[in-house]
Amino acid sequence: MIKLDTSNLRGDIYGGITAGVVALPLALAMGVASGLGPIAGMYGAIFVGFFAALFGGTESQISGPTGPMTVVAAGLAASIAAHPDLMGNTSLIFTAIMLAGLFQIVLGVFKLGELIRLVPYPVISGFMSGIGGIIIILQISPMLGHDAPAGTLDALFYTPTAVQSANPIALLIGILSLVIALKWPAALGKYVPGALAALIIGTLLSLIVGGAPILGDIPSGLPTFRMPTIDSISFFIVAEAAFVLALLGSIDSLLTSLVADNMTRTRHNSNKELVGQGIGNLFAGMFGGAPGAGATMRTVVNIRTGGKTRISGMLHALLLLAIVLGLGPYASYIPNSVLAGILVKVGLDIIDWSYIKNAHRGPRWDLALMAIVVILTIFVDLITAVGVGVVLASLAFVKQVANDQMEILRDVHSVRHSASSREIEILDILGDKVQVFDFGGPLSFGAAADLGHHARSQLEGGAHAIIMDFERVPRLDVSAALAVETVARDAKQSGRNIFLCTMNEDVEGTLSALEADKHLDKTDHFKTREEALEAALRALGNPKMDVVQPA
Repeated sequence: MIKLDTSNLRGDIYGGITAGVVALPLALAMGVASGLGPIAGMYGAIFVGFFAALFGGTESQISGPTGPMTVVAAGLAASIAAHPDLMGNTSLIFTAIMLAGLFQIVLGVFKLGELIRLVPYPVISGFMSGIGGIIIILQISPMLGHDAPAGTLDALFYTPTAVQSANPIALLIGILSLVIALKWPAALGKYVPGALAALIIGTLLSLIVGGAPILGDIPSGLPTFRMPTIDSISFFIVAEAAFVLALLGSIDSLLTSLVADNMTRTRHNSNKELVGQGIGNLFAGMFGGAPGAGATMRTVVNIRTGGKTRISGMLHALLLLAIVLGLGPYASYIPNSVLAGILVKVGLDIIDWSYIKNAHRGPRWDLALMAIVVILTIFVDLITAVGVGVVLASLAFVKQVANDQMEILRDVHSVRHSASSREIEILDILGDKVQVFDFGGPLSFGAAADLGHHARSQLEGGAHAIIMDFERVPRLDVSAALAVETVARDAKQSGRNIFLCTMNEDVEGTLSALEADKHLDKTDHFKTREEALEAALRALGNPKMDVVQPA
């Protein structure tokens, strides 16, 4: 049972009302940009905002339609409109939103919230910046007084036409709204947020001057229930969009949760947050709302104005519900270019300027990865961008780990920093006749190929014995185990000696289970590196040293 904390009721009331005021223009703008209409943006802010606050794991978080979710919904709307067999069936969009909510609930129930946070930052930065770019590109035509094209490329190709036949009044109002949203004084922002000021001033100017395209009739009242609809033709389109919505909505929400944690000095529950967001999106889809997630700006406003508990998020949603029930007809006079100006501000805020500004000082690969994800996000699609980004980041990570794992000591004398006096004495005698392989951590498939290559190069280079020191190897996978087998086989076939030392039970068990040690005798295994060096000394025929018997 959910217990509401009323210890901060006054702050929660003020924070919730302020967040609701901030959310009003954004919800309308996101609804229009999603292709579902302004009322869908309002319903999305109401349902996601209320249920994510009630059931979520971040007490002070405000949820509603966000840039990433809006872009995916708009892309799905464009795909459905362009498909000859779907005939622009918008009910499929709401089905995808419901399915995305179910996906998020599953992610939370199976405690996968922490895994989503493992997406590398350059990938997150890349697709967030790409989403910001998409939002800005899609608002060029509305700013010029035209309807927004369905896709990013279509919007870019249509731009010259829109510029040639621009509506000067719409452009003036749009630019004015953007400037107000960007430059609204912070002192006034405590009372009237910049986005709301842009909405009011731009709309009043439009009413006085006239000539700018407006939203038109907006339904008011309670929403109607929508049944999910899906068939074999639309299944993959809907399922793909639902997966992307669930993934991006989860990442977006959890990143906002981290921001809230830093501001409130608390710790959110990632899995519970995903369940709450999923329930919110499930209800949003059922009642014709746009998809939503944790909204950073609205959450920050809530916290700064006193909101600390889930009551603030619920009140924010109830305020928007009251507005929908009473002020819907008045919203019909809002110009499209005003919302476009507000959305351009949203797009600029989403772009990760702080990382872009400093990226050239960091690793070049991370900068390249971010750029690749940005390009794929804008010109291909989000799921491809995230998928390619994660795969490339994973491959780069595996390569780096492989390099770290393969701390192979090409010069045996470099083991002296950790060698005993006895080991140093033996190394001085054997010189280049023995090669010590000292691994720096868990051995995996990333290091397997390098292991075999370096071992062969040492055997061809004249080493008479190889010692493989597993002291710092807690485990190894199948690829690494088979690489050890290959090294042992090559050494035996070339008449060279190979000794393994300091293996723990897990490593030894893996080698034995896979029969990767079939080319090795028990006499080739030693408990310590010193014993392995003694064995190498004996095998190479130096009579001056006493030899320790193998374990």
